[in-house]
Amino acid sequence: MKFSTKGRYAVMAVCDLARHDDGRPVSLAEIASRQKISVSYLEQMFAQLRKARFVRSVRGPGGGYLLAIEPDQIKVSEVMTAIEHPVRGNSDDDGMFASRGCSDDPTKALWEEVGRQVLGYLDQVTVDDIVSGRIPH
Repeated sequence: MKFSTKGRYAVMAVCDLARHDDGRPVSLAEIASRQKISVSYLEQMFAQLRKARFVRSVRGPGGGYLLAIEPDQIKVSEVMTAIEHPVRGNSDDDGMFASRGCSDDPTKALWEEVGRQVLGYLDQVTVDDIVSGRIPH
């Protein structure tokens, strides 16, 4: 399972768009300032988020980004998958819950289950849940 800084920042940025949705596009500079993420890093992420159709861009003066989907329809797991390509909960991965070392690792099943539980939880949490402070327990 891989949860990189890029995935975390993508969720933060999408939540920022949802929180500041007043019908006008939000510039990456505004998001960068509020979330303390570099504009160049956001540009990379937003290219992926646009390709995954979570956001749409508006060009020209006053341009920026808007959510393309309602916040209550965007699952955190989907944002992570769009950025991480894909988030998986298995021992073949090289991330946080990966089983490292020998092929008969006695903890392999434990980490696989932890990964499945985390992914299951992220699949239940929407951007709206985060923005409104209703994160499920």
